[in-house]
Amino acid sequence: MATHETRQPDGTSGSGRARPPGDSRALRADAARNRTAVIEAATALFADRGLDAPLDEIASRAGVGNATLYRHFPTRWALIAAVFAGQMEKYTEVIETAAAQPDPGPALRSCVTGIGELQAGSRGLAELLATTDLSDEYLDALRSRSYRALVALIRRATRAGAARPDLRPQDVALLMVANAGLIARTADDAPGASARLVAVWLDGIAAPAATPGPPPPPERQLIAAMRRPRPQPSRPVLNPATGTRAPKFSTAAAIRYLTRAVALGWARLE
Repeated sequence: MATHETRQPDGTSGSGRARPPGDSRALRADAARNRTAVIEAATALFADRGLDAPLDEIASRAGVGNATLYRHFPTRWALIAAVFAGQMEKYTEVIETAAAQPDPGPALRSCVTGIGELQAGSRGLAELLATTDLSDEYLDALRSRSYRALVALIRRATRAGAARPDLRPQDVALLMVANAGLIARTADDAPGASARLVAVWLDGIAAPAATPGPPPPPERQLIAAMRRPRPQPSRPVLNPATGTRAPKFSTAAAIRYLTRAVALGWARLE
Protein backbone atom coordinates (compact mmCIF):
# COMPACT_ATOMS: atom_id res chain seq x y z
CA MET A 1 0.00 0.00 0.00
CA ALA A 2 1.48 3.35 -1.04
CA THR A 3 1.97 6.13 1.51
CA HIS A 4 2.29 9.89 0.90
CA GLU A 5 4.72 12.04 2.84
CA THR A 6 3.67 15.53 3.90
CA ARG A 7 6.10 18.43 4.12
CA GLN A 8 6.32 20.40 7.34
CA PRO A 9 6.88 24.19 7.62
CA ASP A 10 10.44 23.59 8.80
CA GLY A 11 11.36 21.92 5.53
CA THR A 12 11.22 18.34 6.74
CA SER A 13 8.96 15.56 5.61
CA GLY A 14 6.46 13.88 7.85
CA SER A 15 9.08 11.23 8.58
CA GLY A 16 11.52 13.93 9.74
CA ARG A 17 13.78 13.81 6.69
CA ALA A 18 15.00 17.22 5.46
CA ARG A 19 14.19 18.41 1.97
CA PRO A 20 16.89 17.62 -0.58
CA PRO A 21 19.43 20.41 -1.18
CA GLY A 22 17.99 21.18 -4.60
CA ASP A 23 14.41 21.60 -3.42
CA SER A 24 12.94 24.34 -5.63
CA ARG A 25 10.95 25.95 -2.82
CA ALA A 26 14.04 26.47 -0.69
CA LEU A 27 15.93 27.84 -3.69
CA ARG A 28 13.14 30.28 -4.54
CA ALA A 29 13.06 31.57 -0.97
CA ASP A 30 16.84 31.99 -0.96
CA ALA A 31 16.74 33.84 -4.30
CA ALA A 32 14.02 36.17 -3.02
CA ARG A 33 16.06 36.98 0.08
CA ASN A 34 19.13 37.71 -2.03
CA ARG A 35 17.17 39.96 -4.37
CA THR A 36 15.71 41.91 -1.45
CA ALA A 37 19.14 42.26 0.14
CA VAL A 38 20.61 43.62 -3.09
CA ILE A 39 17.80 46.16 -3.51
CA GLU A 40 18.16 47.34 0.10
CA ALA A 41 21.92 47.73 -0.25
CA ALA A 42 21.58 49.51 -3.59
CA THR A 43 18.93 51.86 -2.20
CA ALA A 44 21.28 52.99 0.55
CA LEU A 45 24.36 53.33 -1.66
CA PHE A 46 22.56 55.05 -4.54
CA ALA A 47 21.06 57.54 -2.07
CA ASP A 48 24.47 58.27 -0.58
CA ARG A 49 26.73 58.16 -3.64
CA GLY A 50 24.51 58.52 -6.67
CA LEU A 51 23.76 56.23 -9.58
CA ASP A 52 27.44 55.35 -10.12
CA ALA A 53 27.80 53.60 -6.76
CA PRO A 54 30.07 50.57 -7.32
CA LEU A 55 28.10 47.42 -8.02
CA ASP A 56 30.70 45.23 -6.33
CA GLU A 57 30.27 47.25 -3.14
CA ILE A 58 26.49 46.84 -3.40
CA ALA A 59 26.97 43.08 -3.68
CA SER A 60 29.34 43.07 -0.71
CA ARG A 61 26.97 45.07 1.47
CA ALA A 62 24.11 42.76 0.49
CA GLY A 63 26.19 39.74 1.49
CA VAL A 64 26.04 38.13 -1.94
CA GLY A 65 28.54 37.44 -4.68
CA ASN A 66 28.86 39.49 -7.84
CA ALA A 67 27.43 36.62 -9.89
CA THR A 68 24.30 36.61 -7.72
CA LEU A 69 23.81 40.34 -8.22
CA TYR A 70 24.10 40.01 -11.98
CA ARG A 71 21.81 37.00 -12.05
CA HIS A 72 19.04 39.14 -10.59
CA PHE A 73 20.00 42.40 -12.30
CA PRO A 74 21.93 41.86 -15.56
CA THR A 75 22.54 45.60 -16.04
CA ARG A 76 22.97 48.59 -13.81
CA TRP A 77 19.75 50.05 -15.18
CA ALA A 78 17.81 46.92 -14.26
CA LEU A 79 18.90 47.50 -10.67
CA ILE A 80 18.17 51.22 -10.85
CA ALA A 81 14.65 50.51 -12.12
CA ALA A 82 13.98 48.10 -9.26
CA VAL A 83 15.32 50.52 -6.66
CA PHE A 84 13.62 53.69 -7.87
CA ALA A 85 10.23 52.49 -9.12
CA GLY A 86 8.56 53.40 -5.83
CA GLN A 87 10.30 56.77 -5.61
CA MET A 88 9.33 57.61 -9.18
CA GLU A 89 5.74 56.72 -8.29
CA LYS A 90 5.96 59.18 -5.39
CA TYR A 91 7.40 61.85 -7.70
CA THR A 92 4.50 61.35 -10.11
CA GLU A 93 2.03 61.45 -7.24
CA VAL A 94 3.43 64.77 -5.98
CA ILE A 95 2.95 66.40 -9.38
CA GLU A 96 -0.45 64.89 -10.17
CA THR A 97 -1.79 65.75 -6.71
CA ALA A 98 -0.66 69.36 -7.13
CA ALA A 99 -2.14 69.55 -10.63
CA ALA A 100 -5.52 68.49 -9.24
CA GLN A 101 -5.65 71.32 -6.69
CA PRO A 102 -8.06 74.17 -7.52
CA ASP A 103 -5.68 77.08 -6.85
CA PRO A 104 -2.71 76.80 -9.23
CA GLY A 105 -0.48 79.24 -7.33
CA PRO A 106 -0.12 77.30 -4.05
CA ALA A 107 -0.33 74.07 -6.05
CA LEU A 108 2.73 74.97 -8.11
CA ARG A 109 4.64 75.94 -4.99
CA SER A 110 3.69 72.67 -3.31
CA CYS A 111 4.68 70.73 -6.40
CA VAL A 112 8.15 72.24 -6.79
CA THR A 113 8.84 72.07 -3.05
CA GLY A 114 7.88 68.40 -3.04
CA ILE A 115 10.14 67.64 -5.99
CA GLY A 116 13.03 69.39 -4.27
CA GLU A 117 12.48 67.42 -1.08
CA LEU A 118 12.45 64.13 -2.97
CA GLN A 119 15.72 65.05 -4.68
CA ALA A 120 17.31 66.09 -1.40
CA GLY A 121 16.40 62.74 0.13
CA SER A 122 18.44 60.70 -2.35
CA ARG A 123 21.37 61.72 -4.48
CA GLY A 124 20.51 58.86 -6.82
CA LEU A 125 16.95 60.06 -7.31
CA ALA A 126 18.20 63.62 -7.77
CA GLU A 127 20.38 62.41 -10.64
CA LEU A 128 17.61 60.22 -12.06
CA LEU A 129 15.22 63.18 -12.26
CA ALA A 130 17.90 65.17 -14.06
CA THR A 131 18.20 62.77 -16.97
CA THR A 132 15.76 61.84 -19.72
CA ASP A 133 17.36 58.46 -20.45
CA LEU A 134 15.57 56.23 -17.96
CA SER A 135 16.07 53.06 -20.02
CA ASP A 136 13.04 51.40 -18.45
CA GLU A 137 9.51 51.24 -19.82
CA TYR A 138 7.78 51.68 -16.48
CA LEU A 139 9.95 54.60 -15.38
CA ASP A 140 9.47 56.22 -18.79
CA ALA A 141 5.69 55.89 -18.43
CA LEU A 142 5.81 57.56 -15.01
CA ARG A 143 7.98 60.36 -16.40
CA SER A 144 5.48 60.94 -19.23
CA ARG A 145 2.54 61.07 -16.81
CA SER A 146 4.27 63.51 -14.49
CA TYR A 147 5.35 65.72 -17.40
CA ARG A 148 1.79 66.00 -18.71
CA ALA A 149 0.54 66.97 -15.26
CA LEU A 150 3.35 69.53 -14.83
CA VAL A 151 2.62 71.13 -18.21
CA ALA A 152 -1.05 71.49 -17.29
CA LEU A 153 -0.24 72.97 -13.87
CA ILE A 154 2.21 75.53 -15.26
CA ARG A 155 -0.27 76.54 -17.94
CA ARG A 156 -2.97 77.14 -15.32
CA ALA A 157 -0.60 79.07 -13.06
CA THR A 158 0.58 81.43 -15.81
CA ARG A 159 -2.93 82.03 -17.11
CA ALA A 160 -4.16 82.80 -13.60
CA GLY A 161 -1.34 85.30 -13.04
CA ALA A 162 0.09 83.13 -10.26
CA ALA A 163 3.45 82.74 -12.01
CA ARG A 164 5.53 84.84 -14.37
CA PRO A 165 4.04 84.62 -17.86
CA ASP A 166 7.18 83.21 -19.49
CA LEU A 167 7.47 80.25 -17.08
CA ARG A 168 7.86 76.99 -18.98
CA PRO A 169 8.29 73.31 -18.03
CA GLN A 170 11.93 73.63 -19.10
CA ASP A 171 12.45 75.95 -16.14
CA VAL A 172 11.45 73.21 -13.72
CA ALA A 173 13.77 70.82 -15.54
CA LEU A 174 16.60 73.36 -15.18
CA LEU A 175 15.91 73.57 -11.47
CA MET A 176 16.09 69.78 -11.13
CA VAL A 177 19.36 69.64 -13.06
CA ALA A 178 20.89 72.44 -10.98
CA ASN A 179 19.52 70.94 -7.76
CA ALA A 180 21.02 67.53 -8.55
CA GLY A 181 24.46 69.09 -8.98
CA LEU A 182 24.00 71.15 -5.82
CA ILE A 183 22.98 68.10 -3.78
CA ALA A 184 25.98 66.12 -5.00
CA ARG A 185 28.27 68.98 -3.92
CA THR A 186 26.65 70.08 -0.64
CA ALA A 187 24.63 67.17 0.82
CA ASP A 188 27.25 66.30 3.46
CA ASP A 189 28.45 69.75 4.46
CA ALA A 190 25.51 72.07 3.70
CA PRO A 191 22.36 69.93 3.59
CA GLY A 192 20.04 72.96 3.65
CA ALA A 193 21.40 74.35 0.37
CA SER A 194 18.86 72.53 -1.78
CA ALA A 195 15.86 73.88 0.12
CA ARG A 196 17.32 77.40 -0.14
CA LEU A 197 17.71 77.10 -3.91
CA VAL A 198 14.12 75.91 -4.30
CA ALA A 199 12.77 78.72 -2.09
CA VAL A 200 14.64 81.43 -3.99
CA TRP A 201 13.55 79.92 -7.31
CA LEU A 202 9.91 79.87 -6.23
CA ASP A 203 9.99 83.53 -5.23
CA GLY A 204 11.65 84.32 -8.53
CA ILE A 205 8.84 82.77 -10.62
CA ALA A 206 6.13 84.74 -8.84
CA ALA A 207 4.45 87.14 -11.25
CA PRO A 208 5.15 90.31 -9.17
CA ALA A 209 8.84 89.43 -9.05
CA ALA A 210 9.23 88.92 -12.78
CA THR A 211 12.01 90.91 -14.43
CA PRO A 212 13.36 90.65 -17.97
CA GLY A 213 15.63 87.69 -18.42
CA PRO A 214 16.91 85.25 -21.01
CA PRO A 215 14.34 82.82 -22.41
CA PRO A 216 14.40 79.18 -21.39
CA PRO A 217 16.46 76.92 -23.62
CA PRO A 218 14.46 75.21 -26.36
CA GLU A 219 13.06 71.87 -25.27
CA ARG A 220 15.16 69.94 -27.79
CA GLN A 221 18.37 71.51 -26.44
CA LEU A 222 17.48 70.73 -22.86
CA ILE A 223 16.60 67.12 -23.70
CA ALA A 224 19.93 66.74 -25.47
CA ALA A 225 21.76 68.21 -22.47
CA MET A 226 19.98 65.88 -20.06
CA ARG A 227 20.90 62.89 -22.23
CA ARG A 228 24.57 63.73 -22.40
CA PRO A 229 26.67 61.20 -20.45
CA ARG A 230 28.86 62.14 -17.56
CA PRO A 231 32.57 61.29 -17.78
CA GLN A 232 33.23 57.65 -16.92
CA PRO A 233 35.11 57.12 -13.64
CA SER A 234 38.58 55.64 -13.91
CA ARG A 235 37.49 52.53 -12.04
CA PRO A 236 36.52 49.75 -14.50
CA VAL A 237 32.92 48.61 -14.67
CA LEU A 238 32.20 45.38 -12.84
CA ASN A 239 31.60 42.54 -15.32
CA PRO A 240 31.92 44.68 -18.44
CA ALA A 241 30.75 41.81 -20.65
CA THR A 242 27.21 42.07 -19.28
CA GLY A 243 26.95 45.23 -17.14
CA THR A 244 26.33 48.77 -18.25
CA ARG A 245 26.82 52.07 -16.51
CA ALA A 246 23.92 54.40 -15.92
CA PRO A 247 23.43 57.32 -18.32
CA LYS A 248 25.49 60.14 -16.96
CA PHE A 249 24.41 63.45 -15.53
CA SER A 250 26.01 66.43 -17.22
CA THR A 251 27.01 69.15 -14.79
CA ALA A 252 28.23 71.15 -17.78
CA ALA A 253 24.62 71.45 -18.90
CA ALA A 254 23.66 72.74 -15.47
CA ILE A 255 26.38 75.39 -15.58
CA ARG A 256 25.47 76.42 -19.11
CA TYR A 257 21.84 76.99 -18.24
CA LEU A 258 22.26 78.18 -14.65
CA THR A 259 21.88 81.80 -15.74
CA ARG A 260 18.21 81.05 -16.39
CA ALA A 261 17.69 79.82 -12.83
CA VAL A 262 19.61 82.80 -11.46
CA ALA A 263 17.50 85.21 -13.48
CA LEU A 264 14.32 83.65 -12.12
CA GLY A 265 15.48 83.81 -8.52
CA TRP A 266 17.41 87.08 -8.46
CA ALA A 267 14.36 89.20 -7.62
CA ARG A 268 14.31 87.77 -4.10
CA LEU A 269 17.75 89.19 -3.40
CA GLU A 270 16.94 92.71 -4.59
